[in-house]
Amino acid sequence: MSKITTSQTIGPFSHEAWNWATELSAADLLQTSAPTIIVSGIIYDGDGTPINDAQIEAWQPAATAAESAQAIPGFRRMPSDDEGKFSLRLSVCPQAAGEPVAYVTVFARGLVKHQFTAVFLEGDAGLAESAILAQVPAARRPTLLATLTAEGQYRWNIHMQGEQETVFFDYV
Repeated sequence: MSKITTSQTIGPFSHEAWNWATELSAADLLQTSAPTIIVSGIIYDGDGTPINDAQIEAWQPAATAAESAQAIPGFRRMPSDDEGKFSLRLSVCPQAAGEPVAYVTVFARGLVKHQFTAVFLEGDAGLAESAILAQVPAARRPTLLATLTAEGQYRWNIHMQGEQETVFFDYV
């Protein structure tokens, strides 16, 4: 039996192999009964260089009913572009206080295993009640907060390493 794990066999071709899910996640094709927001940013490597071949997956359990017409309700997958930029259109649905707007998985070059994180919205009244944020040192919590821009969208950068490293979680 092979000792190679699934996380070691992703290969260098994820942009081509995962186009089907990217197309299903296209912001202009999202069918939802809920209001939406845009969360965009740049994904950086440990040297502060934008990663131009990452895949960002977002999962919104609270959005499944509002997106029942979608092929995979509550799911998004977006590649980063040549400048490391990504953008996710997310449904804003009622959910338990303190829950993130989305759970996020990052796939990128140099990662033997994908990384898990979450994004919360700045100003969410439930942040103080978040069981997830309570596990994160206060000084690191801002790495999980998308900030509202003057244009009415949210900005959230992902740093894979370094002083501004985004908090990543182990799920058991």
